[in-house]
Amino acid sequence: MAGIAYVEGRYLPQADARVHMEDRGYQFADGVYEVIAVQAGHLVDGEGHLARLERSLDALGIPMPSSRKALETVLHEVIRRNRLQFGSLYLQITRGAAPRDHIYKDGMKPVVTVAAKRVSPPSRAASLRGYSVISLPDIRWGRCDIKTVSLLPNIMGKNQAVRAGAAEAWMYDDEGLVTEGTSSNVWIVTQKGELVTRQLDEGILAGITRNAIIAHAQKFQIKVIERAFTLEEAKGAREAFFTSATAILRPVVQIDGVRIGDGQVGPIARRLADAYFDALDALGTAP
Repeated sequence: MAGIAYVEGRYLPQADARVHMEDRGYQFADGVYEVIAVQAGHLVDGEGHLARLERSLDALGIPMPSSRKALETVLHEVIRRNRLQFGSLYLQITRGAAPRDHIYKDGMKPVVTVAAKRVSPPSRAASLRGYSVISLPDIRWGRCDIKTVSLLPNIMGKNQAVRAGAAEAWMYDDEGLVTEGTSSNVWIVTQKGELVTRQLDEGILAGITRNAIIAHAQKFQIKVIERAFTLEEAKGAREAFFTSATAILRPVVQIDGVRIGDGQVGPIARRLADAYFDALDALGTAP
């Protein structure tokens, strides 16, 4: 069955989905997006994703195209029309279409698109294997807390990681402090057993999975510290891992060729991954 997408108020075969050539998202990356996992037909952390979407739109001065409830109705309708059980929804909102000019006019009509992607359910086993990462200078703009469609440095970094045989690239700022991965938040476990992830600021995206991992850690009475850390501290950590809505949690056993801890998946990463997947399984599992 051909996929059904939502574009500017219409449900269309995905192959026929189109936006105007002068859409500002296409010409200026003037828009925001969210990728929301779908488990057993349910949105995973949907409230968190939509709250972040609203925050990103507000930061760019783009109005919400409808109420959150109406947008949720669209998302669920895309799930229904695609008979989507496991996969993800890609939701994008741009400022709209207008003759190309750096200056935009007030009152533009935002353009909303939603597409469905059918994939196998996230693998618990994949979150219990060890992965390697490389490090790269962070060359992105200064408002990485806004989830814009401008991802060129991210895709360049991700491809460099893959070419190096790594799963992800961890970026660091001018002070040598790790910011985040190209598509993930980063974590370390110190020699004292403290779970550390960078504090929320304009240098990183407030990951929805990040929030869930913090909640699970607190439930297990694992001490969570939100602060910056250097690449050298990460290489000397007991454990390391990264998280995202699609990767869930991926343990890191090597950074730039340096072994992390004993080179095996650590107990804290394993425990947190299990807790997250237990919560996903409660939504429903594949037959």
